[in-house]
Amino acid sequence: MLKEFLAIIVATFLWGSSFPIIKIVVCGIDSFSYVWIRSLIAIAFLTPYIVYRAICCGIHRDSIYGGLVTGFAYLFGLWLQGWGTMYTSATNSAFITGLNTVFVHIYIAIARRSYRSTLAIELLTAVTGLYLLTNPGRTINIGDILVLLGAIAWAIQIVLVSRYGGREPVVFTYFELFPSLIFSIYSTINGLPPITVTLLLGLFYLGIACSGIAFALQAYGQKYISPEIASLVYLLEPVFASILSWIFLGETMSFTQIVGAMLIAISIAVAGIDMARMERGTRYSML
Repeated sequence: MLKEFLAIIVATFLWGSSFPIIKIVVCGIDSFSYVWIRSLIAIAFLTPYIVYRAICCGIHRDSIYGGLVTGFAYLFGLWLQGWGTMYTSATNSAFITGLNTVFVHIYIAIARRSYRSTLAIELLTAVTGLYLLTNPGRTINIGDILVLLGAIAWAIQIVLVSRYGGREPVVFTYFELFPSLIFSIYSTINGLPPITVTLLLGLFYLGIACSGIAFALQAYGQKYISPEIASLVYLLEPVFASILSWIFLGETMSFTQIVGAMLIAISIAVAGIDMARMERGTRYSML
């Protein structure tokens, strides 16, 4: 289970690195083009492996079906996040996107009709840390609402990945990307916007690293990591974003932001310990 836990941490790191790049890209092209071009690059990146897999081992229908179904949640999450980020700050976008964790936990509590009190404490600690880290604005605008709707879509995506993504993670991810190509219709009608070298490099990074690789790691990791624990780990996105901005952009972190990052890290560490303890208990009960 350690490998799966590390997989979703690496995926979260890649997503965390995407926030400033998304902000640059969506200011240069429309949100429709952003979604389908990013997804097309990811599909092209994964295609050689999919061809090899199909010839060598075959592809299970459940991975295709599950990927396509999940792809619509991915499509709307990515589109609404990108569209909303055009009208709100990167910090607001990071905080509101992180609220997908709350929606996942609400779903789990309703679906299972039970919810551990320790998990509620971990969630409250993590969301408090997220608020302190991102320090979102006090006013709400249309961009915030769009990103919030995107957060709901991301919550659905996290739950569906746990349900369908474990059998063939890369195959699942490949087909998860296809529904996003629907948005190419917009560019066919209205034409492609001018794309500079800077935008193209940003799109390649987002497509290969943040979609192709990161979402495959997510599907692999959530094979054994429950969606409520995985969603807590994904709150590290803005933590990694802040650290990378500090390293590469020279941005500083205030004391409050550092406390927020520490609260998120502590909640995830405690959740990981609880998960390991429960796994050991399950093993012992089977002996």
